[in-house]
Amino acid sequence: MEQKDCIRQSLEVARLLFLRNRTCGASANMSFLLGDRVFVTASGTCFGTLTEDDFAEISLAGEHLSGKAPSKEWPAHVAMYRLCPGVQAVIHIHGRAGVLWSTMAHPDPDDCVPKHTPYLEMRVGKTGLVDDYAPGSRELFQALEERILACGSRAYLLKRHGALVGGDSVMDAFYNLEELEESCGVAWELAGRSVQTFKNNGVDIFPPAVYNNSTR
Repeated sequence: MEQKDCIRQSLEVARLLFLRNRTCGASANMSFLLGDRVFVTASGTCFGTLTEDDFAEISLAGEHLSGKAPSKEWPAHVAMYRLCPGVQAVIHIHGRAGVLWSTMAHPDPDDCVPKHTPYLEMRVGKTGLVDDYAPGSRELFQALEERILACGSRAYLLKRHGALVGGDSVMDAFYNLEELEESCGVAWELAGRSVQTFKNNGVDIFPPAVYNNSTR
């Protein structure tokens, strides 16, 4: 996909997330990968008013190549590209459901969202939980890298912070993010109730790669 098409998709997804109240103000950031170049939303930009000029171009080493100053959370995006094979786009938001669910006690940080429906696992597999450190801090990015290496997923909750999700494209990352936020919302509403999680009773669960490439 060409740069202009990735930009177009990014603007569409950003506006959808803003209109759906998944993000507010200048709290979110997103990126896509073209070869060895990362195009990430600039620092201080708002998804509701994002334009094609609101992207910074950086290398996978973090060198600023062109455009405005990148979001301070660009290392999280680079970590996803380096450590998650096939990821071509990353979205990070401070969505209400993800933040709420991240504050709960989770016995397994490599699989922190219960499977009340089959759809999150079908899209991304497990969801890793990253411990809480200051936004934009070296400690946060190091903790994220460690969780990626342990979990190997495309979806993460940063504790008391928000969701970080990758995908095969900007739209695919958007679909994955939406499923994560909805799953966190369901988990939050069912917390403390006596309910069963999805047991895959005789149903074949498509692995994420198969589902992502299927006709929806």
